[in-house]
Amino acid sequence: MPVTVLYFAAARDAAGAAREALEPVPPTVGDLRRRLLASCPALGPVLARSRIAVDGEFAEDAAPLRDGAEVAVIPPVAGGGPRCAVVDRPLRLDEVVEAVSSTGLGGLVTFTGLVRDASHGRPVQRLEYEAYIGMAERALAKIAEEVGIRHNCRVAVVHRVGVLTPGEAAVVIACAAPHRAPAFRACEEVLERLKREVPIWKREVFTDGEQWVGMGP
Repeated sequence: MPVTVLYFAAARDAAGAAREALEPVPPTVGDLRRRLLASCPALGPVLARSRIAVDGEFAEDAAPLRDGAEVAVIPPVAGGGPRCAVVDRPLRLDEVVEAVSSTGLGGLVTFTGLVRDASHGRPVQRLEYEAYIGMAERALAKIAEEVGIRHNCRVAVVHRVGVLTPGEAAVVIACAAPHRAPAFRACEEVLERLKREVPIWKREVFTDGEQWVGMGP
């Protein structure tokens, strides 16, 4: 039985339809994303910023799909893009910038964490990020709320999981405040707390071995 894909708002405009039946059924939500993009390249910009709901519940890309499921492509709502999220897709800085931007906030500070090609003098082939996603997103939201209150600013963070190669972005952060100084302080605090408090783990894979960060000598 095919899955039914529902499109809303910008996704409906890009797809040129409000719904479609899709078969054979893709194994996972991530496979469905790739199938939709291949069949309708115009969906690309919308899919990159959209969440997928399966039978009325948001689902991560690794989630399996069943025959007959109802799948919805959910673009960002009027309040902006994702404020705090853990995803397994390439990151874009503008998704966090758009989430915090406002005409009343004149100081906007961003941070992009890129994968380096060396660590402690050893060539890095790739990084492998793993997360306890539900807990990690709640921890990010808590950090964003507390830092936002402390510095009177808006905060957005998106962290990537999966396999990343040198040059790819692992995390993007944006903080917007009425003035630049609190925005700078907020951005630094968010990053430091993320590294200490959020259940996201990183394995460095070198040409001559590998190790989980924090578990090495």
